Amino acid sequence: MCPQEPSVLRRRGAAMPASSGLDLFANPVLTDPYPTYARLRKLGAVVHLDAHAVWAVPRHADVAAVLRDPNTYSSERALALTDEVNEVVLTGSVVASDGAVHARLRRVLSRQLAPRALKSLATGMHEHARALVASLPQGQVFDGVADLAAPFVADTVMRLTGLPEQDRGHVLDLADAVFDVFGPDNARTRAAMPRAEQMFTYLDRVATRQRIAPDSWLGAIHRAADQGEIDETQAVQLMLSYTVAGMDTTILAISTALHLLARHPKQWDLVRNGTVASDAVFAEALRLEAPVQFFGRRTTRDVHVGDTLIPAGDRVLLLYGSAGRDHAKWGPTADNFDVTRPDCRDHLALGLGAHQCAGNHLAAMEFAALLAALTARFPTLSPSPDETPIRRLHNILRGPRSLPLIAA
Repeated sequence: MCPQEPSVLRRRGAAMPASSGLDLFANPVLTDPYPTYARLRKLGAVVHLDAHAVWAVPRHADVAAVLRDPNTYSSERALALTDEVNEVVLTGSVVASDGAVHARLRRVLSRQLAPRALKSLATGMHEHARALVASLPQGQVFDGVADLAAPFVADTVMRLTGLPEQDRGHVLDLADAVFDVFGPDNARTRAAMPRAEQMFTYLDRVATRQRIAPDSWLGAIHRAADQGEIDETQAVQLMLSYTVAGMDTTILAISTALHLLARHPKQWDLVRNGTVASDAVFAEALRLEAPVQFFGRRTTRDVHVGDTLIPAGDRVLLLYGSAGRDHAKWGPTADNFDVTRPDCRDHLALGLGAHQCAGNHLAAMEFAALLAALTARFPTLSPSPDETPIRRLHNILRGPRSLPLIAA
């Protein structure tokens, strides 16, 4: 799995493009990427990362501009940093398609994920959240990931998709691997590749017409194939949008928001007394700690980003994690968690435009249900004084692996 060779264009009299030897995927950077992001933003609107032969776009305004122009910045064969993953894992998926193909695939997903379709789920979701929160020990340590965010989100998605409940842990593990292979040709990508491929094998075996309920979300995908809305070969790829994108990112976003609220008790109080709505809390957490730190694109023509000319066919890396901390957009408090921030909903952590996350409304509903249940039962939420969170090291995802909390 070799990265694309760089093809830097230089015009006579043009400024040399900014470049850097920084490795975004080195363990120290993955542990705390924000100083590196700040350096990249200072270097320019776009910076060539020599280690990965890719152009990084670190500033909010430029990431937003790229997302609004899918004709120039294509998702096809572009999201991951290796050609093998783009061609073997992602070809034919809704996230890695453009134009009419993307619209056709997304239309099938939107029937289940549109706000109107999700409205009927609200009552059951809040009941599930209250039951889960009621099981938490008052005044004792619990894990905000393993005891709360992960089971709530995964149970919801497994039930809606029609997959067997007992497979929850297996599906979560495979979904994590699918995201991990978006990185460069490094040890994490190579280790995750066999498990990512197992996700396709699993869905082929389990998510069949004979085993999946017709009224489930995966059953709706089979129905769309039967009606000729999508090709039969696209069915499993479309299922990934529910089984992969619908779980890991939401679990990380919810657990990160809980971590931040626990560390900021005055902001917890603002939520608890109704001063701040759950969607603002969720948006601010997404802005500060994007669960997906980057996605790639490929240019379809020569194009300028700032003063730099990027040649047609080059790969561009959109740094969502950096855009959320851009002082040019968010001011001197960009690195602070503030649930009262008036423009927090301008974050780009869930994309923008045609490729905005199709499940964003579902994720917001899940968080709202859990937060309502937590604030109704517990006056306080705080970090455990004796245990520290463990952060996962992952090529693309960011968030806690474990989150020791105390609610009382």
